[in-house]
Amino acid sequence: MSHEATLTLRQARERYFDENGFGQGGNYDDRWVRVDVGPMPVWFPNSAERVRALRFHDLHHVLTGYRTDFPGECEISAWEVATGCTNHWVAWLLNLSGMGAGLFFMPRRVARAFQRGLHTRNLYSTEYGDALLGRTVEEMRGALGLDKPVPAPTRKDGMRFAGWSAASLLMSAVGGVLFLAPVALAAWALVAWLR
Repeated sequence: MSHEATLTLRQARERYFDENGFGQGGNYDDRWVRVDVGPMPVWFPNSAERVRALRFHDLHHVLTGYRTDFPGECEISAWEVATGCTNHWVAWLLNLSGMGAGLFFMPRRVARAFQRGLHTRNLYSTEYGDALLGRTVEEMRGALGLDKPVPAPTRKDGMRFAGWSAASLLMSAVGGVLFLAPVALAAWALVAWLR
């Protein structure tokens, strides 16, 4: 995803919404959100806490260039975990799950994104509003350190990655059980009913 550096964050975000089919305004006001988990759509409430985190998450996509496909979401999850999600508990929950999923399918990409996050900053502690959205992509990339090369991992970086990887794998396992348990129960009920 390439955004012109001279665009404001508001302009770049609108382009990002358009490129990804998110609708005008990113559908922040929708009551329900659909996420496709493989071939199966999953609907869940679009809570105020989710929207509070999503406003920054979408700007992070614009600034980092991580895509909105499965690999890109796993990468941005690792990046956001490494940069810290402050008091955005929904972001912690979703990002730890996304990072954990990425560790199964693309561990090197997740490790690179995490390493990048250790040496950059995010917007979660920033006040969301017109002042932020009026800044340019180039200006914000510089302010967050995204315009600098990523240093080679140190031993301390590796230890942090190992710790957060363990937490993310645990979160993914818990999330998987919570998601699969109702599906398994429904399948069992269907088989019992058909007998």
